[in-house]
This record gives sequence, structure tokens and C-alpha cells, in this order.
Amino acid sequence: MRITIPTAMALVAATLVGTPAFAAGPESVLGHWRTPAKNGHVEITRCGESVCGRLIESDNIRANPELRDANNKNEAKRDRRLKNLQILGGFKGEAKQWTGGTIYNPEDGGTYKATITPAGANTLKLKGCIVWPLCKTQTWTRIR
Repeated sequence: MRITIPTAMALVAATLVGTPAFAAGPESVLGHWRTPAKNGHVEITRCGESVCGRLIESDNIRANPELRDANNKNEAKRDRRLKNLQILGGFKGEAKQWTGGTIYNPEDGGTYKATITPAGANTLKLKGCIVWPLCKTQTWTRIR
């Protein structure tokens, strides 16, 4: 079978179109992300072999930069500032997602088992679970 240049170019184009932007693996979760709740801004970075995320800002933090972790179930932690608080951690990288980690929700003071899955170059699906099957999935969008 003889492949012409236009045919070869079409095959390359089809391969590129069929390859999702997040196929590079779990590294694509790194960056700055907007959460759907209160216009949260979370920065996800490397933490050794894992990733972690800290709360950069939200509507509430913009209104009061000194806002404290008042809802934390641990009374000793209620005086922590929410700005730059680590809310994601303990994840293990797999082929296309991060699993086995936790997310802290300052709104209710709870820490939940979590999974982070890239859903495109500019989208994450973050699933938090009290216990299976009591889970909630949020879509986070890339800021930068």
C-alpha cells in the first residue's frame, strides 16, 4: 500500500485530534484552579511524589483576608488563617489521575477522601467522599 503525503498528513491529524490534552498523565493537575464554590482559587503544586493544593483566595477571603478556620472540627486549628491553607494532600499519581488523597472543606470543617482526574487541558474533576457511595464531584477550571 502506498501512502501519499496528504494521506500521511491526514493520519497524523487524526491521531492528534484523537489524543486528549490530558493524556500526558497526572502532571496536568499542576497549576491554578477556580473552584465552583465561592470563586475559590486553589494552587496545586508538587509535594515530593505527591501533589498538594492550597487555598489562595475566595469570595470570603477577599472580603476578609484574616478569615480563620472557624469551622474546623479540631478546636486547636480554628485560629489558622484560610488564606494559603493547604486543603489537598496525600495523593498517589496513577496513569491518568491522582487517588488516595484528601480534601479539606473549610465550609464544614470536614476532611474527605478525594480523587483528582484531569478532564481536559483546562478542567479537573475533583471527587470527595464521606464514604463510598456518598461522594460529590466538582469541576475545577484552570486559571493559569
